[in-house]
Parts: sequence; C-alpha cells; structure tokens
Amino acid sequence: MGYWGYYVVGRAERPLAELEALSGAAGMTLRLTAPDGWQVWEFPGGDGDVGNMNDLAAQTGAPALFGYVMDSDCVVVEAAAPESGAWTTCLARSAMAGYLGAEKKGLTLEDYFLEPRDAAERAVAWAAEAGRTADAGELAEVLSADPDPAAGPVAENLFFRFLDRLGAVPL
Repeated sequence: MGYWGYYVVGRAERPLAELEALSGAAGMTLRLTAPDGWQVWEFPGGDGDVGNMNDLAAQTGAPALFGYVMDSDCVVVEAAAPESGAWTTCLARSAMAGYLGAEKKGLTLEDYFLEPRDAAERAVAWAAEAGRTADAGELAEVLSADPDPAAGPVAENLFFRFLDRLGAVPL
C-alpha cells in the first residue's frame, strides 16, 4: 500500500502550519524549505480537512498549492494565487482515470481536471505571480507523464518534479 495524504506548498514568513487557513490540519510536518520562505508541509492520511488553498493564498498573499497523493499512484493538484485564481489538475493521469472510473460514467478525465497543456499555462501564471519563471513545455511534460519505475514508481516523485519545474521548490 502506498502513501495517502497531502503536501501543502506555500510561501510565508512564519510556518504554514501556524496559519488559520490550515487550522484543521493539526499534526502537519515540515517536509522541506526553500529560499524566499517557500515551505512544503505533509499531512498524511486520506481523511480530514487540510484546509482551503484559496484561503491560504489570501492569508499569505502568495500562491499556494496542495497535492493530494492517492496510494502513491496519482496526485490531485489544486493551486491558487491571489491574482491569477484557482485551478485543478492531476499527475499520473492514467492511474487517476482508473481511480475515478470516469469512462464508466460516460465522462473523461478532462471533465474533472485541466488538460496538461491548459494546466501548464495556468501553472506558468502561478509561477509568475510567485516571482518565478516556468516553462510551459516542461510543465506539460511532467503533467503528461506517468511515474518512472526506475526512480521508484510513486506519484510523489512526479509531484516534486512538478514543484521543481514551477521554480517554487527546486530539487
């Protein structure tokens, strides 16, 4: 059984776990920090309320991003920024389609999530608002990829590669 849980990414002068926007996520653990106040926190488990990324972006005045990892197979990515707004996509799309069972319902994955190309464009705007430069082509490549078995077949690797391509949390 793989990992189930959230990664919370944001920028603030104080620990994100202390902010009102994440008050429902007691027990978050700091996973890593990066220059300019970027932080990645982990909130394991599939249950509970991690908070609202729109509230986190508003409270910090900076872009925020949640990654919900599902059994290390795929990741729901929710992002928000004070100016450019909110958007949702996923990583490891083939696995996500299996979890959703969308085809059985007469839906496609795109009924739930932005396509990689569209998500990459939104991610570029998110990165720009964060004061970073991101390449839409590189982001679309990660958004279209499946986990690499040679690097460990876990979607978490795709998530951290995505953060690196955003420029928020370099690997």
